[in-house]
Amino acid sequence: MVTIEKLLKDGIDIIKKRDYNNPHLDVQLILSHLLLKDKMYLHIHRKNEVDNDIAAKFYEMARKRNEGYPLQYMTNSQEFMGLNFYVQEGVLVPRPDTEILVGKIIKIAGKYERKINILDIGTGSGAIAVSLGYYLKNSVVTAMDISDIALKTTEANIVKHSLTNVWPIKTDIFNYNFNNEKYDIVVSNPPYIEKDVIKELPIEVSTYEPKLALDGGDDGLNYYRQMVKVFKDICKEDSVLAVEIGYNQREAVTEIFNNAKIFNRIECDKDYGGNDRVITGYVR
Repeated sequence: MVTIEKLLKDGIDIIKKRDYNNPHLDVQLILSHLLLKDKMYLHIHRKNEVDNDIAAKFYEMARKRNEGYPLQYMTNSQEFMGLNFYVQEGVLVPRPDTEILVGKIIKIAGKYERKINILDIGTGSGAIAVSLGYYLKNSVVTAMDISDIALKTTEANIVKHSLTNVWPIKTDIFNYNFNNEKYDIVVSNPPYIEKDVIKELPIEVSTYEPKLALDGGDDGLNYYRQMVKVFKDICKEDSVLAVEIGYNQREAVTEIFNNAKIFNRIECDKDYGGNDRVITGYVR
């Protein structure tokens, strides 16, 4: 048997440093996951020996991580908005920048004194929809996606957080039928990467995350154009459309919103790195 200390050292030697990984943190998270212990336990019990089967699994996961396979898919876990989400291959891994979008919606929702209907377009893991359902008790959230694996992941997260106000539905935004349903808030982190740029992204994203959740068409704007069309049909008189954008898409998405001629005010919020990240249009 080998010690925790040796496993951590070997793992760091195996995993090469790249844009989207931190070998020191990765090996701790892998071993914590396998031992069902926190990182503090690893530091305090560095001399403890680890069963051979767990050690073998650790080396296997370290080698897989070195190939660029997302750690979140191996551990089936990602923290978002202070909640732990189940994630798996086939859904986009929730990212901290998307918390800006969720926080924006939570702030906006505070003005409603009645129950509000929220639609999350392209819900993926359900991170946005479940977070909103969890923190906004006066909401009914519809989590929409065309992917079966995304909807199954969302359902798992609804159950994980014991929610009764989030409802997943399978619908294609480009061929939709909402049966005259109207919404107070429509939110989305849509695919917004230009088709030709995807291959240039870090291997964690370009090779392993679902293209369906990344590909925004030739200019990255296909989903914004369609969302505005859909929103015009499903919005209430006093409603909001809020979307995540790429760091360089503020002008283009704002123009799409302006051309819709339904928004009285359009705002842009920046992410933690100071990049433009959320566009919000208000209907009054």
